[in-house]
Amino acid sequence: MEALHGLISWQSVFASVVLYYVTLALYRLYFHPLARFPGPKLAAMTRLYEGYYDLYQSGQYTFKIAELHKQYGPIIRISPYELHVNDPAFFDTLYNRQEGVWHKYDWSVNAFATKGATLWTADHTLHKNRRVPLSPFFSKAKVSNQQDMIMRHVHTLFDRLSGFAASQKTVDLGAAFTAFVRDVVNEYIFGKHYNDLRKEDFDAGMVVAAQAGGLLWRTTKFIRFFGPLMRAIPPQWIMAVSDPVMKDFFRFMIVSMNDTKSLMKAAASPDDDGPRTLVHEIVQSKLPPQEKSFERIFEEVNTTTGAAYETTAAVIRIAAFHIYSDPKILQKLRAELAAAPDRDWKTLEQLPSLTAIIMEAMRLAPAMATRTARIAQDKDLVYGKWRIPAGTPVGMTQHLLNQNEEEYPEPKRFNPDRFMDPDPWHLGNKTFAPFGKGKRSCIGMYLAWAEIYLLLGNLVQRFEFKFPKTTAEDFYVTMDNFALGTPSMGVVPALVTKVTV
Repeated sequence: MEALHGLISWQSVFASVVLYYVTLALYRLYFHPLARFPGPKLAAMTRLYEGYYDLYQSGQYTFKIAELHKQYGPIIRISPYELHVNDPAFFDTLYNRQEGVWHKYDWSVNAFATKGATLWTADHTLHKNRRVPLSPFFSKAKVSNQQDMIMRHVHTLFDRLSGFAASQKTVDLGAAFTAFVRDVVNEYIFGKHYNDLRKEDFDAGMVVAAQAGGLLWRTTKFIRFFGPLMRAIPPQWIMAVSDPVMKDFFRFMIVSMNDTKSLMKAAASPDDDGPRTLVHEIVQSKLPPQEKSFERIFEEVNTTTGAAYETTAAVIRIAAFHIYSDPKILQKLRAELAAAPDRDWKTLEQLPSLTAIIMEAMRLAPAMATRTARIAQDKDLVYGKWRIPAGTPVGMTQHLLNQNEEEYPEPKRFNPDRFMDPDPWHLGNKTFAPFGKGKRSCIGMYLAWAEIYLLLGNLVQRFEFKFPKTTAEDFYVTMDNFALGTPSMGVVPALVTKVTV
């Protein structure tokens, strides 16, 4: 009898679980506020649909979403809770609104397990407060005052490239560009750099480490404890079982943690006479004490620097590859630069060919391969005949918008002429937003612009490059690592020679 009673109990538990999930599925399919929106039934029932493409298929949901739009139309339901729109006309409605309360989707941004970073702050008001002390630090005027520092790193890169030209050895130009960006960004934010440009391999392993961060994010979206668990493990423990690349990454992490602590101490001292850093801006701000803890500040500076590396380097890589792969583009650009009175940032950003090249590179290498969902907390949104309930996460994907064949014919082709106009920003102004729009736009955009203009504007007059193993397809976006996942993985082997005058 006891055995029978136990069997009945387990049968009851099993039946209850099955009934719960069947009821939940029926609710999501037919009674949920999003039930009327088109899309695959399985995606409406469970996030496991997305999990299949992002975990088992390694970051493919972005591209599945593109297929679903072709099947179901411009607005679709991509999970039990979330909508996605692929229509340029809706872009400003979702991202460039100044009024109201607009949250990020915490399910996505919290997967980075760094809630202290402004970039990953979901709450509208908290994000606004955290951004206040950061904005002046990244203003265009402040970046302009750092041109000499940026050019110092440009010349360091040129010294290394000259060495490769003399030895006739192949250079990993992708790693070299990343090292340049890392040294600039670290010096701008920390007041010091870590000399990546002088390292023999340009610290190429950091590119691999960035890809690992994408895997961490994708996994934590569906296994919520994974990211916090990984971050809770002391770096020394991970280093003990890591390969050399990850050991170098965590060694750098320890160094930057110690530097952050030192800067916090200096910022709190009235006798501090060192460079003013991002840490100073936070410590000396009007933020409450809990916002000035070491953990919060380290997450802030670590995320801000990390977000600036591969995004900017990817643009420089694809621009350089196509400049040197098309003699007409190279010849036209060199003629424009030769006629320029100066090669400072202010002059370079007025050059139409250089600007068009950079904008086209940004179109093909947007900062993110994933969607960025927003939540209008206090009002419904209207898209065509559809009324989207307040509180619904709604996303658009910049990469998909940049591949829109109506706005950009032959979208995979590098064609700077798309932006050759007296006012290049007039073209595609509804969707071309490489740094986002509105109150959540990229805070470091002026620093990125300055790096790209100053490097490319001086590079092409000094060096020639050939790419024996690289094709345009190596730069195609093929994986969603939050950032871009490409076949080249940031590696761009090149043969370099110096321009002879």
